[in-house]
Amino acid sequence: MSSRERILGRVRRALADVPRDAETPPVPERPGRYPHYERAVPRDYLREHGARTPAETMDLLAENLADYRAIVHRTDADGLAGVVAELLSSRGVSSVLVPPGLDETWLARTDVTRVADRAESTPHELDRVDSVVTACAVAVAETGTIVLDGSPDQGRRRITLVPDHHLCVVRAAQVVPSVPYALERLDPTRPLTWISGPSATSDIELDRVEGVHGPRTLEVVLVD
Repeated sequence: MSSRERILGRVRRALADVPRDAETPPVPERPGRYPHYERAVPRDYLREHGARTPAETMDLLAENLADYRAIVHRTDADGLAGVVAELLSSRGVSSVLVPPGLDETWLARTDVTRVADRAESTPHELDRVDSVVTACAVAVAETGTIVLDGSPDQGRRRITLVPDHHLCVVRAAQVVPSVPYALERLDPTRPLTWISGPSATSDIELDRVEGVHGPRTLEVVLVD
């Protein structure tokens, strides 16, 4: 008997008492009936490290984003369009990728060429675009993480991975203290992208190289 046959035999014996048409683990009628199924895990652990006001939570997010080498800007709703225009102009951006559901007022004060997020766009075409502007689904203050879920104002995952510059707008209502709070807001069936700073990697000599797996520059505009 080969190693493969022995392993498969053990799997079959372990699953011998499981109904073949069961798509989800059945609820045991008595303890120990299905010992190989996982039991529900209590979720009464600490959900955040200390109580904070919304302003303090926003400040913590800004601090941790900067710690991950993201460039952070603060503004209010009235000043958002001006900040976006200034940031794109300062980088000499001439073309920007725009998700289909992005708020048009965010780009109202800039005259850069807008490139639509099209399914047929090739990686080479996306690479020729200077920047991408998106919203986000949620942002986690304690970890300095921004989460995209592919909603219309964020577009498909690849448009935030190929261009060298990503400008992401985060509104105060989207900021949560910790990961458990973020998970409650997210749909696990959506294509979630968790971003903590610009793309970076380090070799065995710990030489940091940015822009290897995504944007070299991540700018975040926090809208208070």
